[in-house]
Amino acid sequence: MNKAIATVNAPGAIGPYSQAVQAGNTVYVSGQLPIDPATGAFAAEDIAGQTEQSLKNIGAILAEAGYGFEDVVKTTVLLADINDFAAMNEVYGRYFTGTCPARAAFAVKDLPKGARVEIEAIAVK
Repeated sequence: MNKAIATVNAPGAIGPYSQAVQAGNTVYVSGQLPIDPATGAFAAEDIAGQTEQSLKNIGAILAEAGYGFEDVVKTTVLLADINDFAAMNEVYGRYFTGTCPARAAFAVKDLPKGARVEIEAIAVK
């Protein structure tokens, strides 16, 4: 049985999808843009600040489901500019320590709302 996960501590979905879905002991977190849920605007213009907010949004959704970053087994990072990889990676590394999740990171032509980064995650307990 699938269960939608939703929290006001992360931005609401901007389309017909859930912030996350729990299927059994696995939580699939939809791609998170760097939107501050309190303002509805990007938390920053630079890649470091945007990465930080995307990860905060993921953390809030995971917490709503009773999970944490230590439960994340796979992420996908979408970048508007591959030249932002190093700066994104520096912030990302503060959230994942010990056994880091598997990850794909690549540049895409455009991201919704002109974001510089979008991150999705899969967590398992």
